[in-house]
Order: sequence, then C-alpha cells, then structure tokens
Amino acid sequence: MTAQSPRKELRPLSPGWVLVAGCVLAFLSAGVNAFFLVRVGTSVSHLTGDVSRVAVEIAGSHTAFHEGAYHLVAATLSFLLGAAAAGFGIHHPDLVVERPYGRSVAGIGILLLSAHFLLPKHPVQAIAVSAFACGFQNALATHYKGIILRTTHLTGLLTDLGSNIGLRLRGHHIRKRKIIVPLLLCVSFFAGAAAGSALVLESASHPLLLLAGAYIAGGACLGLWKHCGQKNLPA
Repeated sequence: MTAQSPRKELRPLSPGWVLVAGCVLAFLSAGVNAFFLVRVGTSVSHLTGDVSRVAVEIAGSHTAFHEGAYHLVAATLSFLLGAAAAGFGIHHPDLVVERPYGRSVAGIGILLLSAHFLLPKHPVQAIAVSAFACGFQNALATHYKGIILRTTHLTGLLTDLGSNIGLRLRGHHIRKRKIIVPLLLCVSFFAGAAAGSALVLESASHPLLLLAGAYIAGGACLGLWKHCGQKNLPA
C-alpha cells in the first residue's frame, strides 16, 4: 500500500504585487463602469443604486418595464452570475499563485471586447456581458491577509477604511496595510472613473475597446509572469 503524497500547500502572492494588481483592476473596472454610465446611464460594477432604481421603476410604472429597468435587471442578475462563475472556477477565496488569474483577467477582457461589438445594436446584452465580467472580477479573490478585497465598487472599501481609521485613533492595534490598501484602491477607482469618463466625453476612439485590450494584455502578462517565474517563487 503506497503512502499518499502530502497535499501541496497553496502559496500566497506577495503583498506588493497584490496591491499593484488590485489598483490596476480597480482603475480598469471604474473606467468600464464610467463608460456605461455616460453612454447608456447604467452602472455595471456596483449595484446598490441599480437595485434601488429597479424598485423605483417597478413602483412608478403601471405598465411594462421601461427600457432602463431592463438594463438594470440585466446588470444585477449578470453581476450575480459573474460572481458565481468566479466562485465556481477559482474555488478559493484567498489570493494564491496556483489560481488561474491570468486567464481569468484575459477572459474579462474578451467579454468586454464582445460587449463593445454588441453595444450599438444590442445594449441590454452588452450591459449583461459587462456586468458579468465585473461580477467575475469582484469575486476573483475576496480575502488577503485579513483584508476584504473589492475592486469594482467603493462602499465596502470606504466602510473598512473609515472603521479601521476610527479603531486606530481609538488606540487599537490596526496594521497599516488595512488602511493603505483600501485607501489606494479607492484612489485608483476614482482615477479610473475620471479616465473612463474623459475617454467617452473627449475622445473619438473606442473606450471600451481600449479597456478590453488592457485587460487582455494584463491577463497575458500575468500568465506569462506566473509561467516564467513560478519556479523561483518561495514555497
């Protein structure tokens, strides 16, 4: 009877790379969300307002849904499905080297690329695909060294940031990273929203196409880094 080999321990990513990747993803998702807010008036990366607006649409309409309500329902359900797909595909709540993050980020880019071509004639489908991509991104990893990671909206980040600042001012021992990480993610999201809005309002190019390309390139680079450098990573 052969002895069963021990289960390989999953290795966490370094804090510096996690912070850089999180800020980049927050920047890009904010750009995508700003694009849809300006272009079609619907958010695809944060849904608190969307759910409220759906309720308002239902309460205020005695006939069929307005077009905006279809957009909001598509965004809400697709975001949920995207998060479920990430949970099923990544099946690990923490950031570890062995998970297929490169392919996942590139896949998000491909989804956004398809949304670019869908948007002119099929806006509801484009919203659904983009919201699915954002939900998937937001659930890629939900925890890192005691920090809850969110890269597509600010509500949880601002809550954690404010709470940790208050606890630290009160004299509790709160690690600096629990303040620095949500702060930098919030700044990155704001910068991405500003950049995305500027691309839509001032540029004749195709903003969603550019953002999709950035996701695909980032995913390819992440996969290449993992393939080439994984042997040198500490166990």
